[in-house]
Amino acid sequence: MERIKIAILDMYDGYANEGMRCIKALVGQFLAQEGIVGTYDVFDVRQKNEVPDLSYDIFISSGGPGNPVPSGEPWEKPFFMLLDQIWQYNRQPHRPQKKHLMLICHSFQMACIHWEIGLVCKRRKTSFGIFPMHKTHFGLQEPIFKELPDPFYAVDSRDFQVIKTDPKQLERLGAKVLCIEKERLHIDLERAVMAVRFSREIFGTQFHPEADAEGMLRHFQKDEKREGIIKNYGEAKYNSMVDSLQDPEKIMRTEAAIIPTFLGRAAEQLMSAVAVVS
Repeated sequence: MERIKIAILDMYDGYANEGMRCIKALVGQFLAQEGIVGTYDVFDVRQKNEVPDLSYDIFISSGGPGNPVPSGEPWEKPFFMLLDQIWQYNRQPHRPQKKHLMLICHSFQMACIHWEIGLVCKRRKTSFGIFPMHKTHFGLQEPIFKELPDPFYAVDSRDFQVIKTDPKQLERLGAKVLCIEKERLHIDLERAVMAVRFSREIFGTQFHPEADAEGMLRHFQKDEKREGIIKNYGEAKYNSMVDSLQDPEKIMRTEAAIIPTFLGRAAEQLMSAVAVVS
C-alpha cells in the first residue's frame, strides 16, 4: 500500500484534556518509524459533527465527558453508522485489507451500548486514579496485552461502567472480555469490564492506554490541577497518583505496550494483505 491513513476521532466535545495530546503523540511516533509511511487526520466528532469515511485504514476514537447513552445529538447517528460500516466492511471476504478500530473510555462505552455487549450505567461514585487491570482467560491470550503483567496498571477516569455482559451476544459477535477492574472484597458490586476485543480488528478499553506518564505528571503538578485533585479526592489519592506515574512498571509500561502494539499489528495486517494481492 502507498501509505497508511489514520483517523483520530476527538470525542472530548471541546473540553480541555490530556487524552488527545497523548493519542496524537503515540500516532506520530508510530508514523515516524522506519518502514512506516502514513498520515493522520483529527475529526472533531461532537463539536463539529465530523466523522471520517472508510478511506482511512486505522481509526482511534478517544474518551470524552458526559453520559454515553445516546440522547439524540446530531453526531451520534453518523458515529454509530461508522461503527457499523467498519464492522460490515471487515466481514466481506473479498476485502483483504481490513479496517482497524480502537475505542477508548467514552467511545468504548458507546460501542458496548450499540453492540449490546452489556449494561452501561452510572457508578456510585467517580473512578479516578491509577488502578490494576486484571486479565481474564481471554486477556491472558490477547496479543496486545502480551508485554504486560497480570495485573497491569492504567489510568481510569469515569462516571459510568459496563457490567452484566450478555454471554449470548458476546458469542454472536465473537467478542471477548479481556480484563476487569480490581476486586473489592468489602463491596458487594459486580466488577466492571475494562477491555473487550469486539472482533479481530476492533479493540476497546474502558481505561486510558494513551496516558503519558511524564506529561500527566507535569499536568498534575500544576497548582490548579493539584489543588483540584486534593479537594475532590484527597491528598492521599494525589500522592498515590504521582507515585504511580513515576513508577516505570505502571503507566509507562502500559503506554508503551497497548496503542503501539495495536498500531503495529494493524499495519502488519494491511501490508501483508497488499503483498498477497500483488
